Amino acid sequence: MKAILALLFFSFAILSFAQNTRQIEICPDCPVSTVKRGVEVAEKGDTLLIRKGTYREFNIAVDKPLTLQGEPGTVIDGEDRGEILRIVSDSVTVDGLTIRNVGTSYTSDWAAIRVVKSKHYRIQNVTLENLFFGIYLERSDHGVVMNNRILGDAKDEYNSGNGIQLWYSKNVVVEGNRVEGVRDGIYLEFADEVRIADNVSTKNLRYGLHFMFSNNDSYTGNTFEDNGAGVAVMFSRNIRMLGNTFRKNWGSASFGLLLKEINDAEISGNTFEENTVGINIDGSNRVDYTDNNFIKNGWAVKVLGACYTNTFSRNNFLYNSFDISYNSKMNDNVFDGNYWSEYTGYDLDKDGVGDVPYRPVKLFSYIVNRTPETIILLRSLFMDIIDFSEKVSPIFTPDNLIDANPIMRRHQ
Repeated sequence: MKAILALLFFSFAILSFAQNTRQIEICPDCPVSTVKRGVEVAEKGDTLLIRKGTYREFNIAVDKPLTLQGEPGTVIDGEDRGEILRIVSDSVTVDGLTIRNVGTSYTSDWAAIRVVKSKHYRIQNVTLENLFFGIYLERSDHGVVMNNRILGDAKDEYNSGNGIQLWYSKNVVVEGNRVEGVRDGIYLEFADEVRIADNVSTKNLRYGLHFMFSNNDSYTGNTFEDNGAGVAVMFSRNIRMLGNTFRKNWGSASFGLLLKEINDAEISGNTFEENTVGINIDGSNRVDYTDNNFIKNGWAVKVLGACYTNTFSRNNFLYNSFDISYNSKMNDNVFDGNYWSEYTGYDLDKDGVGDVPYRPVKLFSYIVNRTPETIILLRSLFMDIIDFSEKVSPIFTPDNLIDANPIMRRHQ
């Protein structure tokens, strides 16, 4: 009986709350003509229906649970005067707005939308233009950032911000967004239990994705293309990167993916295509690299110091200038069952596995690491000869760095 009474009371409370919520119309000719005024007169749970038009406002503080719903063609223009929308309440939804002309500040990191110490927020179907920072989540958990377009016009790193930034924020979903023309497309710092899925981050000055000190996160189905560098992952653990594309991240110090001090991670089903370096690995341990495609990169994989107990299996290495680069004679990593387009061995028993082990590290790669200028000799006959001699009798490269079971046909 008590349970039934409690259920009835809860249902009555929900019904009463629904009846008390209102829809407040905002338009230039309405009694409520500005977004800021709409927030002031609204009560908890109300919806602000913002009609088509341009609202020249900034420093709008949303301090109660509300839904800000914009019609197609609804624009909030900050006129470069400061931060535009600041959310300081739980349970706020922002949907369908275009926000443009955020001011630039070198001390406050002004954003088009900033969420501060809030939970259960949703930012979706928003277009941000001419921004400093786009969406900035600060100590805000359990939120969704979905299907937004963030279009910056950054020229220099020092006077530009990031598209989507998470700082000390947990349990957040960032999905289906397109970010371009900013400093870092997506940036995370101290952001755990985050899911980054199906985003496109392109043409950004520095990184398509950059995160540090962020654990137990997953990154799936994203595209990082034509950025200053693709993705930088630093000082984190328990990371899963599945089914992403890292493409055309070119430059003298560029890469598709940089791993710095990463432990216990899974990197699987990704495509690294036409990057200066596909994956650059430094001080990262117990990482499984499986079912990835490395296609037409300068270096497919560069392994620097202190990388132990990593496994490379079932990957396709296709037409890279260098498949694997090492800067040490020690090897504690396993290469097994990969496909190498440069493998010239044979398979007499027709089991699909080459009868001769493959050595993926060329002596010339070792030489280029020590003297970069020698790269101009890449296609010379002399380099082919010394690479062959190193394969026969390894001196400068790890003698145990072999794929004992190279696959004759690429993995599908």
